[in-house]
Amino acid sequence: MRVLLLGANGFLGRFVADRLLADPAVHLTALGRGDDADVRFDLAGGSPGALTRFLDAVHPGVVVNCAGATRGGARELTRHNTVAVATVCEALRRSTCQARLVQVGCASEYGPSQPGSSTAEDAVPRPGGPYGVSKLAATELVLGSGLDAVVLRVFSPVGPGTPAGSPLGRLAEALRRAIQNGDGELKLGGLGVQRDFVDVRDVARAVHAASLSAAQGVINIGTGRAVRLRDAAAVLARVAGYPGNLHEVDVPPNRPLIGVQRGEGGPARGADAGLVRGADATVLRGADGGLLRGGDGGLGRGGDGAPDLPQPGPSSPYPDGCGSWQQADVRTARDRLGWRPRINLEESLADIWMEAACRI
Repeated sequence: MRVLLLGANGFLGRFVADRLLADPAVHLTALGRGDDADVRFDLAGGSPGALTRFLDAVHPGVVVNCAGATRGGARELTRHNTVAVATVCEALRRSTCQARLVQVGCASEYGPSQPGSSTAEDAVPRPGGPYGVSKLAATELVLGSGLDAVVLRVFSPVGPGTPAGSPLGRLAEALRRAIQNGDGELKLGGLGVQRDFVDVRDVARAVHAASLSAAQGVINIGTGRAVRLRDAAAVLARVAGYPGNLHEVDVPPNRPLIGVQRGEGGPARGADAGLVRGADATVLRGADGGLLRGGDGGLGRGGDGAPDLPQPGPSSPYPDGCGSWQQADVRTARDRLGWRPRINLEESLADIWMEAACRI
């Protein structure tokens, strides 16, 4: 089976490529903007006609789209997440290859959920920010294209390669700095959100299964279990062997996850030695000195693995536009793909820490 993979160099795309290459029946071709792609092509700027000619030449049986953008303004997000998918759909309609399309979507398309509920595929999408809107528009294009297509709505992907700008990536960096500097206390804020964390390698397995299946429509990819960010932080501190105390501070819901150390006899300071105003750490800054925009535990990262999410839309105070709670209903993935998550969160967090520890 010949598979064309779009976005092979991103956070998700790298693991999808590894999974597909492990299948001896798959002949993989990677298309992207980077020099290491088999074929260079800009989906956001290229024409459907040019892509059609390439499809006719390569004649893939499956096209997997992991490409996209996770940060930027509405115009940039629309170009990379919506216009690019429109180009792919139009090229596939024109092509003689009749390839199946596996589109990687995200849970930000759903928007906020009722705490305690599990979001099923028939939930009415109400994205709370421009990123979710751009991805939802892409999903609607795929579903309305008339193609043999499936959209995998991935919840919060974590594991090796987690971008340093994501909440869990920044938390690992804060722990690394605390251990390296001998700090006995790490102040954390913005840990009240709950997300459905799914390992990126399990996501890759789901993409592989979707490529081989005849399933169509939208399928959620998650674990079916929401985890509070503060619990994930405690597990990460344990696997890191951090001997100090984690001290949680109250911050508004639109403030980021952050780790800061409190200097003795002085004001609280961030890991970048930038002042944090007030004893309650009202203004929190990341290790790079910039306000963190995460809060979704890694949710909504597109195939390019960009580290930051867009600013929240007016309907939600949370940066990913998903409110305080998200949990996937994963029965469809089980029933139609024969897929279940295999890797538990502790293993995913241990892999995140191993990468951070290499910088000590």
